[in-house]
Amino acid sequence: MRILVFDPFHGAAGDMITGSLLDCGADRVTVLRAMSAVVAEPSIATVSRAWIRAVKIDTRATPAHRTLAEVKERLRDAAPAVPEEALAMAGRVFDRINGAEEEVHGARLHFHEIGADDAIADIIGACTALHTLHVDGVVVLPIALGHGTATGSHGIFPIPAPLTAAILRHSGLEARPGDGVGELCTPTGAALLSEFSTLAAKELRTYRIISTGFGAGTRDPAHAPNVLRAIVAETVEGDPGTGGLLRDCVDFLETNVDDVSGEVIAHAIARFMNAGARDASAIPIVMKKGRPGFLIRVICTTDCSTKMAELMARELGTLGIRSIPAVHRFIAERTMEQVGVTIGGEARIVPVKCGRMKGEIYMVKAEFEDARAWAEELGVPVRQVIQTIEEVARALLVKR
Repeated sequence: MRILVFDPFHGAAGDMITGSLLDCGADRVTVLRAMSAVVAEPSIATVSRAWIRAVKIDTRATPAHRTLAEVKERLRDAAPAVPEEALAMAGRVFDRINGAEEEVHGARLHFHEIGADDAIADIIGACTALHTLHVDGVVVLPIALGHGTATGSHGIFPIPAPLTAAILRHSGLEARPGDGVGELCTPTGAALLSEFSTLAAKELRTYRIISTGFGAGTRDPAHAPNVLRAIVAETVEGDPGTGGLLRDCVDFLETNVDDVSGEVIAHAIARFMNAGARDASAIPIVMKKGRPGFLIRVICTTDCSTKMAELMARELGTLGIRSIPAVHRFIAERTMEQVGVTIGGEARIVPVKCGRMKGEIYMVKAEFEDARAWAEELGVPVRQVIQTIEEVARALLVKR
């Protein structure tokens, strides 16, 4: 399984996260195109922080105060330049921030620093960079928060900032004071890492490092490198006694409905998946008095189960959600391989998802959206393109 490990030993901010992912090998062209949909093309420089080489990204944007609706409008305007999954993730990051803002300040009209173009560009850039790395899971190690006080648009505040603390409270991530004075983890950094995290640090097993990257902060203190480290790695062994399968924990959320149309259920399932569900399904059932209905089941990580239950209630109009917490599941190691395929005289490098067990590939699956787009260009059935890609992948990868 291909994983990404964030090690925020000196804190985290949006630009540091984007820089670390670019240094790890994220697609720079795609990231810059996405960020440039919000600001003028950012500058990317290699700098030194306490003798560590790191990537520093600067959006050079001006301050602005915006409502959540205005921020979402900026995201929609950027849609043509941003991968769909990355854009949906950026929207969820702002939802996290907005929920924390309301918790700390009550109902608010405007974001302050976080509504500015640089914050929007940083969040879009980080989400796009993560998307281009094609990892199967993300681990966030304990986050250094700093200590003392800092000054923002609301005046002097203690560290961690109330907004940062509220975001982390709902994330399940671990934090520590760290050695630095001042704000080491910003609200934007906290929200991004909270959204990215899919695996608990305690689930981190033996792995082989593929690449490392460092994202630089603005400050350059002498006592410690102001950088965020990211590591792309491959897990190399499964859980003992499970036949090479890995294990993690998820929550099951369920509710019965008998007064919701099929169109609404289909829309709701799409919303659940965009909000971060691992899986969502509708199962036909017979309810009391012989009425036909559906069992709606959503599988999600524990840290987002509360928000997912709220979304289920809103989308389905149900009054109760059953929760089966901390269900262990076994999962195969997954990697995304790039395979060269020729169809109709046209050669193309396409992504193929592979399932591995005990070091051997037992499953290959073409990425549907890539296959669909190629099929439309060629004017052939998508199933034909999928079949060709998977046959070539099996011949190349399984044999290898």
